[in-house]
Amino acid sequence: MFELDLTIPERLRPMAWLIGRWEGAGVLGYPTIESLHYGQEIVCSHDGRGFLEWQSRTWILDSESGERLRPSAIELGFWRPAEDGKEVELLLTHPTGIVEMYYGTMDPARITIKTDGVMRSPHAKEYNAASRLYGLVDGDLMYTMDMAAVGQSLQPHLSAQLKRVG
Repeated sequence: MFELDLTIPERLRPMAWLIGRWEGAGVLGYPTIESLHYGQEIVCSHDGRGFLEWQSRTWILDSESGERLRPSAIELGFWRPAEDGKEVELLLTHPTGIVEMYYGTMDPARITIKTDGVMRSPHAKEYNAASRLYGLVDGDLMYTMDMAAVGQSLQPHLSAQLKRVG
């Protein structure tokens, strides 16, 4: 069971359930790519200030054996909750030349966000918008992501279930 760290600033407490190291697997798909299974590790931490640090790494899995085949996505960023405890921002950067700013709402054990801004380097693939839903379900971190990219409208792209480790 997750116990609340009392050194967490008040504004972080509604999303304190995200703090920790998570591992699990999910499925990715999109009209322009083959559906695949992926593994993921997320580390969400805080240093006593009013934001959470976010690190996510994924790798493609063999669909039969579950073995890691190759590295996939990396994202680094920060969760910035508003002082009202109901709104939140997620700022993310990717090594593919994409920077995203998400904005949305927090409920107990649930965060719903969508992109408010996307910046791409001149050499990045077309990527226009996304929405994400994170939730704590029976102690697991579950999420979905919809994406609008490479000429496609906003539609399902990722879903995963991760367990707290360590």
